[in-house]
Amino acid sequence: MPDYKAPLRDIKFVMSELLDSEQHYANLSGGEDATPDMVDAIIAEGAKFCEQVLAPLNQVGDREGCTLTEDGGVKTPTGFKEAYQQYVEGGWPSMTADPNYGGQGLPHSLGLVMSEMVGTCNWSFGMYPGLSHGCTNTIETHGTEEHKQTYLTKLISGEWTGTMCLTEPHCGSDLGTLRTKAEPNADGTYSITGTKIFISAGEHDMAENIVHVVLARLPGAPEGTKGISLFIVPKRLPNEDGSAGEANAVSCGSLEHKMGIHGNATCVMNFDGAKGWLIGPENKGLNCMFTFMNTARIGTAIQGLGAAELGFQGSLAYAKDRLAMRSLSGAKNPDGPADPIIVHPDVRRMLLTQKVVAEGARALIYLTAQQADLVHSGKTEEDRKAADEALGFLTPIAKAFLTEIGYEAANLGMQVFGGHGFIAEWGMEQNVRDARIGMIYEGTTGIQALDLLGRKVLMTQGESLKGFTKQVHLFCKENADNEQLKEFIEPLAAINKEWGELTTKVGMSAMKNREEVGAASVDYLMYSGYAVFAYLWARMAKVALDRMVEGTTEEMFYNAKIQSARFYFKRMLPRSRTHAETMLAGADSLMDMPEEAFAF
Repeated sequence: MPDYKAPLRDIKFVMSELLDSEQHYANLSGGEDATPDMVDAIIAEGAKFCEQVLAPLNQVGDREGCTLTEDGGVKTPTGFKEAYQQYVEGGWPSMTADPNYGGQGLPHSLGLVMSEMVGTCNWSFGMYPGLSHGCTNTIETHGTEEHKQTYLTKLISGEWTGTMCLTEPHCGSDLGTLRTKAEPNADGTYSITGTKIFISAGEHDMAENIVHVVLARLPGAPEGTKGISLFIVPKRLPNEDGSAGEANAVSCGSLEHKMGIHGNATCVMNFDGAKGWLIGPENKGLNCMFTFMNTARIGTAIQGLGAAELGFQGSLAYAKDRLAMRSLSGAKNPDGPADPIIVHPDVRRMLLTQKVVAEGARALIYLTAQQADLVHSGKTEEDRKAADEALGFLTPIAKAFLTEIGYEAANLGMQVFGGHGFIAEWGMEQNVRDARIGMIYEGTTGIQALDLLGRKVLMTQGESLKGFTKQVHLFCKENADNEQLKEFIEPLAAINKEWGELTTKVGMSAMKNREEVGAASVDYLMYSGYAVFAYLWARMAKVALDRMVEGTTEEMFYNAKIQSARFYFKRMLPRSRTHAETMLAGADSLMDMPEEAFAF
């Protein structure tokens, strides 16, 4: 397994130099505590914990997995429970939470930096506190004061963990068909009965209580998604003093046997008349759950970044060390029997792809996280509204695009190792297996694509897209006369203009045939991802060029940024041409074939 090293220099570059986090925090209500010294100290301490405690457990978790005990509990892999206690003692669960309930009140974007490091070095472990963050946000947003005092304080301290329980055996993302029932009790609580599947962190031995946020139907509720309510259903019922009391009628029926993320317990959860409390209005549960789901979607985008970063770190070290063949332009290691494989163009192609994916993903996630900060703590209603629109637009791109290209980067990491990449001891095949789920959970790539093109773009008459493309246009206009940036600005301006034109064409086709939206959506999302990356890489190139002009002792770092941007524009952005062609190919080529003709 590669020795994970937190990419602190690049994290600082994106936060401070690209996105001006210091000014950003100053623009937040309550953001004054996030001083540069505090931010640096938090990230440095988090990096140490990830490198020294969590990274060594990554392969242990994959090898051992989770096991169902005789009493219906779940034993996590060796070291996970102890690591979680250190995580709690370090105050990490409370970092971005409301100070009124025991949180530290730091910006959410700073918390996502920690989530990146945790997820990259040990994704299976990171899912346990990750689900708790989503549960915390949901109760904070939609819960009553009693809910908050009872559950929020424990979730924020890390004493209890949380889950979200949506999917059922007969329905995946189509939640309108769910069957779990909620029967009212005389005391104002509800009896929850049903079975949920694929519940990450649904049962484990790392905390004394687990707070399940569960979707269920009330008697007489409307059919479909308009008749779903949301409930808090704890594993153990709270006592009067707030401690975890007697067991609720919630049990883990089995553990899923999975391709990857073995260190995280993916459970079948049975609710047999379990006591629950309604959260939010009746029949508005899906609306409330979107708070949890949007948190999870940004968190899942981090998996794409983490898969690329971990693959890159492992394959870069290997490529520098592994000797094979001679460079076609002459020996680069004349005293050795062969040259290190990093000298070969195709290995460079794979390494640079991983590098620009990881660094571009970091920029996109941190940009998205800043919008989440503004939605939560922006000083004016105008700031909050604009950020909410930007966040809604960027979230499906971040979730789907980054998990797709992050998985590609993980595969390239394995490919650099050749046959050794297929062997477990190097950790590259685990990275591939762990990364594959990212394109599925929290809404598949296809569902995110429909959300982006259908809901976020076409249903707003393109307003959410225009909000972003205007920023890109302004950046291009401001730098149009910069000769050093010409190689980036001209193609960026062209794709930015084409983005709107393609949207109009797809929208016109959809007016005649609604299937055109589904037929074009994934290519539209991928095209959008490459366009967003072009904007971010052009901005990173500008920062690097400015630093070089000013004078710096880090010429190699900034030169690498410029060369990485050049690689992106010359070798990755051209992929958008295929997506542009395909999104306009029409639904007929997909839908005309009769179902019977698929037979073999």
